[in-house]
Amino acid sequence: MCILKLEPSCKDYLWGGRRLIDEYGKVYNGDILAETWELSCHPDGPSVITNGLYAGKTLQQYIDEKGKDVLGAHCKRFRDFPILIKFIDAKDNLSIQVHPDNRYALKNEGQYGKTEMWYVMDAGEEAFLYYGFRKKVEIEEFERRIKEDTLLEVLNAVPVQKGDILFIESGTIHAIGKDILIAEIQQNSNVTYRVYDYGRTGKDGKKRDLHIEKALAVTKRVPVMRDKSSYPHVADCDYFTVDKLNLDGNVMKKMEGFVSDASFASILILDGDGTISCGSESLRFQKGDSFFLEAGSGNYQLEGYCDALVTTIRQKASPVRIGVDIGGTDIKIGLVDVHQKLITSVLIPTRAERAAAEVIKDIGSAVQELLDKQDIAIDQCVGIGIGSPGTVDRKKGIVRYSNNICWDNVELAKKIGEIFPIPVKIANNADCAALGEAVAGAGKECQDVVMLTLGTGVGSGIILDGEIYESRSIGGSELGHIVIIENGEQCSCGRKGCLEAYASATALKRDAKRATGREMKPEEIFKAAAQGDALLEKVVNTYICRLGTGIANIVNIFRPQLVILDGEISLQGEALLAPIREIMKEQCFGKDKGELPEIKIAALKNEAGMIGAACLV
Repeated sequence: MCILKLEPSCKDYLWGGRRLIDEYGKVYNGDILAETWELSCHPDGPSVITNGLYAGKTLQQYIDEKGKDVLGAHCKRFRDFPILIKFIDAKDNLSIQVHPDNRYALKNEGQYGKTEMWYVMDAGEEAFLYYGFRKKVEIEEFERRIKEDTLLEVLNAVPVQKGDILFIESGTIHAIGKDILIAEIQQNSNVTYRVYDYGRTGKDGKKRDLHIEKALAVTKRVPVMRDKSSYPHVADCDYFTVDKLNLDGNVMKKMEGFVSDASFASILILDGDGTISCGSESLRFQKGDSFFLEAGSGNYQLEGYCDALVTTIRQKASPVRIGVDIGGTDIKIGLVDVHQKLITSVLIPTRAERAAAEVIKDIGSAVQELLDKQDIAIDQCVGIGIGSPGTVDRKKGIVRYSNNICWDNVELAKKIGEIFPIPVKIANNADCAALGEAVAGAGKECQDVVMLTLGTGVGSGIILDGEIYESRSIGGSELGHIVIIENGEQCSCGRKGCLEAYASATALKRDAKRATGREMKPEEIFKAAAQGDALLEKVVNTYICRLGTGIANIVNIFRPQLVILDGEISLQGEALLAPIREIMKEQCFGKDKGELPEIKIAALKNEAGMIGAACLV
């Protein structure tokens, strides 16, 4: 189905009238109809589908059943449905109010703030609305005028007429005046701070609540520049793009549009009568109708006469992604730009002995502090990617088991999503490191990469066709646990003869101690071998031979373009790589006559996991 006709949720606020019932055909039994939420997935008032297979279901139920792809690629950066579209009939003045920005609203209300636009559908001869201040007002004067009921004296009263457009950024004090009919497109939020309400009482006979303290914290106390052009659009911002359609029924009787995979389209009929068609579907439209066309619907056509607003979601300008690399000792958190460059990062201790909830809380606090220091709002971030040690269920966002940080079935994506309402994706941290190197490090020219991290164990990540390889079941690759010597050294996994039991830094130090009786670091072992220590020369040669055998096995299976080595042992550089290249020539199928992969040392070091995690979103 391409075209969904929507029935709105109705609101009977005390300042409303009856024009939406009498002139726009809205079905409502009450005496007052102040607002109709025409395109809404908000729990306070969802819109309902009236036609086709999904008739009677809410728009949110439709999205849940069909999947978020119906919203389009540009909406993937939003955890929830991004916008809310309303008709507003102001028979009386609305309260003087302000909406917080996302940063303040998320911290204090647990949801997004609100930026919105108004399209004036009709207005009385003397109609006006309030839009910002007439002059700069200090916070002390602002607070005093609220208490003294003199706030209106410093507000900017703007006369309006049919066709006027105002863009109201969060933090702008505003109010719709009486005798005005408006179409409003806004962020999907219901957070409003009321500053002044003309002393009115609600249905309970009590004066409605004011939110003075919060309003003082979020209001921009300077005049607003109204002539902010969005040409060629009616309005254009990171949250919505709005275009105006007009068919006069004479010279212009027909109009065609196109809904790509990038975004759904909302078509709100302000006036008119005619037919909307898409594919094999065709529906009548009239004044006040609201339609939703899912992403990828293709060509559509309006025929007849109409004024309409078409709303879509564009690609985000200068997006930022958050990458989190969880380790057993430390957690690295970074902000990554569109060029896969790390903007900034911070390191915090994991303290893995604590409950998972405490660690997750610390991650949330550190992310917010990092954003605040860079003056980057959370809405500038398209998502959070997290690399975690252990067995990770990427599809469900759960860390099934991690002995490094003592986690068992932790719903990591869900818990971080409760702190930040943006998409959250998780993967194994070794896979994230491999992805980071593949997109921005040693493997940035390659699509097929295998990475081995030679540290306490042997971690691994496989990138095929530019994506993390993972099996159909939970978890990705564990190349450190391929057996290279039958009934060999005991491995931490329980098997014997694994690559990890021979090629990890732990294994190298074990073998050096067996040969010399001394505790030595890998760099000391390699240095002594290079200086002619016969015992350690044998240890190093054996180590390289076994690592090379493991790498040859891996190459024979995956045929990557590149093998990357990371971790403590990789610091030996060419002393390690040169002999492994020779082993690959001998042991890889086809030998030097085949297409042998390159082998390199990782380039990003501690940044790889953060950049790779950010690339999950």
